[in-house]
Amino acid sequence: MFKVTARTVLELGSELISSDVIAFYELVKNGFDAGTKSGVEIRFDIVLGLRSYSSLRNRTQEQEVPLDKLKTRCLSELDAGAASLYASAKTCISSAKSYEELFSALEEVYSLNSIRVIDSGTGMSKTDLTDKFLVIGTPSRKIAVERSVAEGKDKPDFLGEKGLGRLSAMRLGDTLSITTARRKDSKMNRLEIDWRDFEDVNKMIEDIDIEPRTYGAKPSKTYSGTTLTISQLSADWSEDRVKQLAANEFAFLNNPLLDIKNRPRIALFWNGERIAIPLLGKKFLDLSHASIHGEYSVGKSGPELTLKIKINDLGFDHPIIEEELRFGKMDLVAMVRGRGEGIPEDALTDLGRFSFEAHWYNRRRIKAAGGMDREQILKLHRQWAGIRMYRDDFRVYPYGQEKDDWLELDRTALMSKGYLLNKIQLVGQVNISRSANPGLVDQTNREGLRETHEQQAMLRIVQLSIQDQLRSAMKRAETKYKPKRAKPVKAKTEITRLKTRAQKAISNLRAVTPRKDQEKIEELQQTLHELTELAKILRERNAEVEGDAKLMQDMAGIGLLVEIVAHELARTSEHALDRIREIQSTATSDEVVAGLDGLAASMKSIHKRLRILDPLSVSGRQAPETFSLTKLINETLEDHQSQFARHGITLSYDPPADPMKMKTVMGYVVQIFENLLANSVYWLSLEKDNSPMFEPQISIELLPSPNRIVFSDNGPGIDPEHQDRIFEMFFSLKESKKRRGLGLYIARANATAAGGSLELRDDLENAFGRLNTFEYCISERA
Repeated sequence: MFKVTARTVLELGSELISSDVIAFYELVKNGFDAGTKSGVEIRFDIVLGLRSYSSLRNRTQEQEVPLDKLKTRCLSELDAGAASLYASAKTCISSAKSYEELFSALEEVYSLNSIRVIDSGTGMSKTDLTDKFLVIGTPSRKIAVERSVAEGKDKPDFLGEKGLGRLSAMRLGDTLSITTARRKDSKMNRLEIDWRDFEDVNKMIEDIDIEPRTYGAKPSKTYSGTTLTISQLSADWSEDRVKQLAANEFAFLNNPLLDIKNRPRIALFWNGERIAIPLLGKKFLDLSHASIHGEYSVGKSGPELTLKIKINDLGFDHPIIEEELRFGKMDLVAMVRGRGEGIPEDALTDLGRFSFEAHWYNRRRIKAAGGMDREQILKLHRQWAGIRMYRDDFRVYPYGQEKDDWLELDRTALMSKGYLLNKIQLVGQVNISRSANPGLVDQTNREGLRETHEQQAMLRIVQLSIQDQLRSAMKRAETKYKPKRAKPVKAKTEITRLKTRAQKAISNLRAVTPRKDQEKIEELQQTLHELTELAKILRERNAEVEGDAKLMQDMAGIGLLVEIVAHELARTSEHALDRIREIQSTATSDEVVAGLDGLAASMKSIHKRLRILDPLSVSGRQAPETFSLTKLINETLEDHQSQFARHGITLSYDPPADPMKMKTVMGYVVQIFENLLANSVYWLSLEKDNSPMFEPQISIELLPSPNRIVFSDNGPGIDPEHQDRIFEMFFSLKESKKRRGLGLYIARANATAAGGSLELRDDLENAFGRLNTFEYCISERA
């Protein structure tokens, strides 16, 4: 059996309670857990501050100032507003007849200071004080909370459950006095603790004698409640500090968005005078330039995220824009989990329902409105800035504190262009519940949630909603209502990264390849060089065509395809290296050569695709040319065979006998078809990752009159809700690392520019009621 020293209690308290505000927070929660009927009051009764007390006590020991002058100085440091304390303190100091007596008088005066935490809850009996309050880690509340969760209650019976919050009092002062009674008790009950008794390193916890006792009459026959009186205070308290605490901490202690009638009452007093705790007014939130409200729920069909976005003012003329987006289970799996992200699919269901909202303010554009001048609004914004978290309407620390960027908003904003959605510009909160979100559990040290799969899922959902969906809606509004020159996709960083990957793979291949077969490696090196030059030429051409919006769109389309091919090159090289390493220890030379031959075939395919994407012919891409659609699609699919094999994708395609000769812009056809293939491979691979028994398949039909390509796969499909939205600029359902939101936008724009169309058909649904068939109608042009 373990033995516990007395000082362990002090270590436990100091480890768990990291600040004064956390200490108050825990004591306030205990008051509400006790069922307080009139809220919780915190009363500071301070007649002499700690700083003044320490300074004056040192002066009495130095004895350099005449005693009468020092007594006068001591009296001047007293707070006359402390009512009855002031009279007692004044008498005590005035009666001192020596430096030693004055020293003792100052100690007595300082001991008059107190912080009282008062509730009108159920109170405690003497037995409760012994069996519950004095039992650290008492299980009674945890059992009740777990029962509430099991019963599916909207809110648990208690906010706390660890039985450790009572140690918060030691953070605030050295002594604690508890006076309490239940309604049926005839007398008050009292318990006194001097935390300094626990400092003796030689004492075991059982050596500390703490015993509750009966203490005087109740204020009234029906009284119930508890008063914690903390004295020998550890911090220097002043009226200004308490006002700062009210504005900077207590204003956020419970849900500021609750209606005032429903908001749990917390009242602060300084020497009997009420200190106002600021309220967050709806009028201020209505002045935001954009906002997003999110509701995450879990129903019979699985998890669903509903976002309501409102854009009020982006700094140019536009109507108020309101959008409502819904994302079902399949969309959420793709957006949140992605490929190889380490979050199991079950976490999205186990997470449970929660809500959030964020209001965005462009500080430079804040102006007088709503009966407030600009400085008033800026002051409110400074005070309320940040995204906080509330569980059952009480704050979860440290989320939303000044230095806490828990949603990585600042980091993402620094890496992004356009609208900055960093934490200083946003006012908002996330609302969770102990009952609805049992997987979101506090760390014992009150420093945030434990890192669980559910916590990671919740984090990503809020991140993608604010940083992706809200930002994308703002960018779409800018594109629609603020005309400006289109800008090309800058794939330079991604292509550079892929080049490094490919170069590393080539170097490793060269090291394991026999000298007589080095020629194939040189071909691979040459392909990499051509691709690098292609990207360089592309960047140069961007500057040349900057004034032509349509050409810029063409360049953006090529940029996306260059990135796709670069990725394919890097992946092909790495795959070949893995295969050769796999067989080289046991394989014959012929088998290694066969592996290299497969690599050479892949290189031939990539070479062909590079020639199609020659950016020097951008100006010519808009010129129609006569070609065979059947031959073009056949060759393109042949070039993708190794990719399909790598991902285990079966192709269902019966090439028509008709060559389907046509005259149109071939570059557009290539770009659109390649984009459909790339998207399909991504979603099929994602589904394969999530369901290993899944057998991915792509189906393609070429149909005449009019000439069209019907393209489908057996992947997760697209929610009918997003049928048109997937073609909008910056809208994407991919995971954040893959998210561009430009491919289908450019594909449809190019199809339309050539007189054709690209649609997601709504008459064909998969087994999940989702859409999975694109139809690309190709118009011939003379």
